[in-house]
Amino acid sequence: MAPVPEKEFTEADVAKHNKADDCWLIIGNENTDLDAVTAFGIRHVCFVTAFSCGAKVYDVTSYLDDHPGGAEVMLDVAGKDADEFFEDIGHSNDAREELAKHVIGVLKLTEEEKEKRRLAAEKKSGGDSSGGMSMIAVLVAAAGIGYYFYKHKFDSSE
Repeated sequence: MAPVPEKEFTEADVAKHNKADDCWLIIGNENTDLDAVTAFGIRHVCFVTAFSCGAKVYDVTSYLDDHPGGAEVMLDVAGKDADEFFEDIGHSNDAREELAKHVIGVLKLTEEEKEKRRLAAEKKSGGDSSGGMSMIAVLVAAAGIGYYFYKHKFDSSE
């Protein structure tokens, strides 16, 4: 039997749900599945991600009063992308399991929105992925210069 597709919501859809009696959040990103594998193992990936990658939409209205940090912290990001906030807090595995109970769909993004999010995530993580190669180039250049001066010093001393 094929998996049932999840309901899709746009950021505009989610933005309408920003009150205590109707509170939705966007949590997750393109690395969500990888994070789930690391934290919970393969079994949990299927449970949390429910057949797709990326940002999920959660209706947390019924959970506001039970949230250990209080309803206000969730209401501050109601109707918005709360992924960074959620991850920065360092939620426990139990919190992630509780969150999974409230998933109602996935965030539908245009290609432009996906690219915007990718660039924002890249900027947050420190820029492009060629940083490692730049460091290697610097080290090779430094080794070459060091070799030149080492060789020059011994050649002139003979």
